[in-house]
Amino acid sequence: MENIQHLFELPLQDPVLIFSIVLGIILFSPIIFNKIRIPHIVGLILAGVILGPHGVGLLDHDSSFKLFGQVGVLYIMFLAGVDMDMDDFKRNKGKSLGFGLLTFLIPMALGIGTGYFLMEEIFTNASGNATNITWVSGEASDYATFTKYTFLSAVVLASMYASNTLIAYPIVSRLGVSRNRSVTITIGGTMITTILSLLVLVISLEFVKQGNINWNFWLEFAISNILFALFMFVLIPRIGRWFFKRVEDSISQYIFVLAIVFISSFVAKIAGIEYIIGAFLAGLNLNRLIPKRSPLMNRIDFVGNAIFIPFFLISVGMIVDFRVLFDGYTTLIAATVMTVVATLAKYWAAVSTRMLFRMSKLEGKLIFGLSNAQAAATLAAVMIAYNVVIGHTSEGDEIRLLTTEILNGTIVMILITCTISSIVTERASRMMATQNTTQEEEEKDTYRPEHRILIPVANPDTINGLVDLAVLTNEKKGAHPIYALNVVCNNSQESLQSGRKLLEKVATLGAASDSKVKMISRYDLNIASGIINVVREKNISDVIIGLHQKSNMPIGDSILGSMTDSLLTNVNRMICIFKSVQPISTIKRLVVAAPERAEFESGFTMWCDRIFTLASQTGASIRFCTNKETFESIKTYAKKKRYSTQIESQILADWDDFLVLSGTVEPNDLLIVITARKASLSYNPLLEKLPKQLANHFTQNSYIVLYPEQFKEGEVDKNIDSHKII
Repeated sequence: MENIQHLFELPLQDPVLIFSIVLGIILFSPIIFNKIRIPHIVGLILAGVILGPHGVGLLDHDSSFKLFGQVGVLYIMFLAGVDMDMDDFKRNKGKSLGFGLLTFLIPMALGIGTGYFLMEEIFTNASGNATNITWVSGEASDYATFTKYTFLSAVVLASMYASNTLIAYPIVSRLGVSRNRSVTITIGGTMITTILSLLVLVISLEFVKQGNINWNFWLEFAISNILFALFMFVLIPRIGRWFFKRVEDSISQYIFVLAIVFISSFVAKIAGIEYIIGAFLAGLNLNRLIPKRSPLMNRIDFVGNAIFIPFFLISVGMIVDFRVLFDGYTTLIAATVMTVVATLAKYWAAVSTRMLFRMSKLEGKLIFGLSNAQAAATLAAVMIAYNVVIGHTSEGDEIRLLTTEILNGTIVMILITCTISSIVTERASRMMATQNTTQEEEEKDTYRPEHRILIPVANPDTINGLVDLAVLTNEKKGAHPIYALNVVCNNSQESLQSGRKLLEKVATLGAASDSKVKMISRYDLNIASGIINVVREKNISDVIIGLHQKSNMPIGDSILGSMTDSLLTNVNRMICIFKSVQPISTIKRLVVAAPERAEFESGFTMWCDRIFTLASQTGASIRFCTNKETFESIKTYAKKKRYSTQIESQILADWDDFLVLSGTVEPNDLLIVITARKASLSYNPLLEKLPKQLANHFTQNSYIVLYPEQFKEGEVDKNIDSHKII
């Protein structure tokens, strides 16, 4: 009985029981708080307040919570970087810079102005008189020195207002608006203001410690940051691409990503900046190597949102102590001033950004919601400044750069700003998601066949690439399952079992990326007949086929032999023939070759959508190799659909010049050849040479041969004649 009682002594010490309670909090907070329409992020913070050492004392803020809390905030910053739309970020980099400067300068100006009087009041109350403080630096105990340190304290306090933590980012990610330009601008601006605020903190601390700043400080600071930049922007991308090209094991890939995040964070700390900067830059550098719908990205999101981020939010709540508000009026004043100033400064910065760049009120609201939360960088700054003793009173009490009143006020400010941030972001994101859905429905002015992808599988070596391509080109994840087909041409049990294993492998890969897969095992006359019948029965829009592994295709051999001829004759839907020599995630650029008059085909907009979707998911740029008229049509359509992918053109005036591409296509490029069926508007007899040209000149590249949808959208296949099927 005594042993059992010992397990329930407060604070709890049994690790299994502690972890069970934390999991219960993570599980039930969304359920309870969603019912009362309060973001569950607030619920996790409040749970930490209530159950933590300053509440009922059920849980202690020990090293485990500090560890997981640190991991959680790094995970948030990493997710913000890896989930960012890099093309949109480049297009809006001026706006990000503008917001970053506004959200730094406005809080700094407002913070210094109010902070000086606040710190003057606190220092005076502590010492009784400006001349009663003995300064650690040995400076004279006069009003001039008192003013100097009061001003430095106000500057450090203002730098805390300037920084912010993207604590509400999981909300925009969950509601599907993380790629909106307002989110991209906020993320970019957050990094700018965080770096600047940390720089102010470092310089202020140097002033306090040394009395001035010499050239040695600037030289050391510059060298360390140059080396850090080389490590992040030169070494990390090369290591990442090398690793993902050679290692396909999903667990190893995830461990590699975590290792990069934490190594980058530690190197950032060595360079004199904060961990969170390293984590964010790690996300930016791995952004193009981790497709948004890949199994790896699914694991990253799942583990972070299920474990690490909730632990961080609970740990934030555990440091909140409301009792400090009743210790004296100074603490209450400090908490009130800090919360009001931080919130107003971020609000004015968001409004100024909205007006300066002519953004909508909803975008401005979302910018404010995301940028208002004070947590990681703020807490780090106040703890660093709190540990700096600048003097002693006549009674021997310590005078700190930021005092106990400011420390306690910071904790209250963190709780309130995080609550405001979560509520505002949740409401703005829901309105924006609804608005986006309405716009998409209004844009459906013409009939479009539902996006249904079919993957015929027969070769286990091509399955990984086919599933990756299907998942990454799927416009609306989860709207329809990916259909996996295995055609059995004989009635042997061995063939049925072998086909079943292939289908199960597709289903496993699909589940890893959270994509539904419907398995179809079909007995038919031949493979072509099975594919054609399933296309008609399931109303398939896209057929993705893996290219056979013949090393040298003889002259006149079609890409897939007689099966391709049969499919092209009897199926009017889009057909993609894919040869993969490297993971799609390692592709840096899509090189798209299109014949003359391709824009007049009925399937033009469909293949444009698939290519832009693939580029968006992989972070790759696109080079279109075609004539001027076709490229202008592509560019006009991309503008109409608001695609943000970076595109460029290479004039291909005549298809005779196709082999010129062999000198411009690089090892990490994916070549996509838009071809045409016979008798179509864009058909060119020179396309018959394509199999030989690809086999002889592009053996080291992944490529896709794409036959666009041929007839009018929604037209039923009328020319299918089962007796003509080969």
